[in-house]
Amino acid sequence: MSHLQSLLLDTLLGTKHVDSAALIKIQERSLCVASPGFNVMPSDVRTLVNGFAKNPLQTRREGLYFKEKDYRCVRADEYSLYAKNENAGVVVVKTHLYLLVATYTEGMYPSVCVEATESLGDYLRKKGS
Repeated sequence: MSHLQSLLLDTLLGTKHVDSAALIKIQERSLCVASPGFNVMPSDVRTLVNGFAKNPLQTRREGLYFKEKDYRCVRADEYSLYAKNENAGVVVVKTHLYLLVATYTEGMYPSVCVEATESLGDYLRKKGS
């Protein structure tokens, strides 16, 4: 298991309020590492990378199509995208090199998912990643 995968599992999935997580390399537009069973398709990678490439207001208006579901965008800015679909959601945090993706499902607290993902994003930014 790589250091990055350990970081995802310990800091995000360890909260019990993150269902799955992944790191996407922004420049290569490719999946770097993901939690077991979390298959992020190339089209999903493009959607997330493009979500930050667009004007955040446009992303917020249009929402996201991720993992074959439409998500309503509740936050979109330079470093963060939060989107909901009924009782599930996706949190995406941008660092220098990566997009950090975390999902939550029914019964999990979105606020804990957001806090854990943003904290790991801050840590990676401070490390220059």
